[in-house]
Amino acid sequence: MSKTEYEKVLDNLKTLKLKGTIENIDQIIDDIARHKLSFMQGLIKLTDHEILFKERSAIQSMVKVGGFPHFKELKDFDFNFQPSINKEEIYNFASLGFVHKQENIIFMGPSGVGKTHLATSIGIEAAKKRTSTYFIKCHDLINQLKKAKLENRLENRMKTLNRYKCLIIDEIGYLPINSEDSKLFFQLIDKRYEKKSTILTTNINFSNWDEVFGDATIANAILDRILHHAHVVKITGKSYRIKDYYEEKGE
Repeated sequence: MSKTEYEKVLDNLKTLKLKGTIENIDQIIDDIARHKLSFMQGLIKLTDHEILFKERSAIQSMVKVGGFPHFKELKDFDFNFQPSINKEEIYNFASLGFVHKQENIIFMGPSGVGKTHLATSIGIEAAKKRTSTYFIKCHDLINQLKKAKLENRLENRMKTLNRYKCLIIDEIGYLPINSEDSKLFFQLIDKRYEKKSTILTTNINFSNWDEVFGDATIANAILDRILHHAHVVKITGKSYRIKDYYEEKGE
């Protein structure tokens, strides 16, 4: 039994791997017939669908490889619960001006106030705009650098991390870092200085970073490079986790 023209078109689209067109072929055919589109107009509609599909796929891929702990966007953030945060400033970050200027962002505040949510949301916006972005917790980053050093591939790991236009390092200060590991962290920050943007979250005031990194000299050198071109967002307020707890209890 010979194939219909419709089936032949579908086979050709599958061979060409035009998934966006395959998903919308019935709608495209219907639009062409209903609006009596010319051959060229039909081609434009068909290729528009394919371009849109590929753009969406690329965005999804960028977000997926970003290593984000969850998919939370700025629209999901309750700015009313944290009035200390300048909403306009945060949305300006999402426009990625700081990335173009190779600036850093530091979110500082106690546990649960939304630092990771904001950092992740800005990172997702960057990924959606096809900006190479990677999220990693500070403890995991240190472990990766230590392992790479032991395996004589520290330089390669540093190069990989430095390729990201936006690197997000979460939870600085939650676990202490010894002086030797602090030197590895410093090397990374130093290589990114004035070349790439880094977003950091911390629960520790800058004056106490020497306790985090176990060496005042290294801590000061790290801060010097991070803060030189940086936006510091200090968040004061209640924990979202406590808020969610009371809401679940109906209190």
